[in-house]
Amino acid sequence: MKKVSKVFLLAMLVLTAFSSAFAAKKSKGDNSVEDLQKRKVFVLGLDDSFPPLGFRDEKNQIAGYDIDLAKEVAKRLGVKFKAQPIQWDAKEQELNTGKIDCIWNGFTITAERQQALSFTKAYLDNEQVVVVKANSGITKLSDLAGKKIGLQSGSSAQEAVEDSPAFKASVKSIVMFKDNLMALNDLEIGQVDGVVMDSIVANYSITTTKKPFTVVEEPLATEAYGIGFRKSDVKLRDKVQSILEEMQKDGTATAISTKWFGKDISAIGK
Repeated sequence: MKKVSKVFLLAMLVLTAFSSAFAAKKSKGDNSVEDLQKRKVFVLGLDDSFPPLGFRDEKNQIAGYDIDLAKEVAKRLGVKFKAQPIQWDAKEQELNTGKIDCIWNGFTITAERQQALSFTKAYLDNEQVVVVKANSGITKLSDLAGKKIGLQSGSSAQEAVEDSPAFKASVKSIVMFKDNLMALNDLEIGQVDGVVMDSIVANYSITTTKKPFTVVEEPLATEAYGIGFRKSDVKLRDKVQSILEEMQKDGTATAISTKWFGKDISAIGK
């Protein structure tokens, strides 16, 4: 009986210590907004070769639609803004190690990513499409059977292809690139027959570069862009979401969209 009592007492002490530690952690709560305001800088992680959402302009400054939105969000948060280029296929690692506060750069909301991150609501709608040469004769996805396609490693394009097994099986091979610009360069010189990428980026690139490319009308997948935060940073995510909705209501988001796309294509609050 005495031995049992000692064992029971030891178990209770361990349980009490565990409960106290859990309670202390819980009492700390989500201080993501307060922590950000103490650091006084909002760090956005991005692929800096993803026009028109985030890219290097002619002065080598990071610019874009997402950048303009984020700068205004930082201003309304009362902190400075910093755009931090990252390796896109290591984006979640960069976030979880605290090097950046969010991933905001045409970041597609997926069920898998929602398991690991806290996403805002969608702020832009998008499609995964295939860019081909205008004179290629390729007008539909089935025309790419036996052809070589390229895409950005770790991107939504890669996920869209993986989620379309019949399409994936039909193509001859898939070439992975660091970014879309490199993939499009290889398309231009004939190293690949098509590039799977975001429609927003594809259409902007074709319009601005005037290169002889066209978009296959049949999309591979439809999707929406969101802003990804650490799973624990729910308050910061919600604060950014509320600021975006304020910007949509007061016309700021519409003005930024019109600047980059010629019209309001924002999905904020819709």
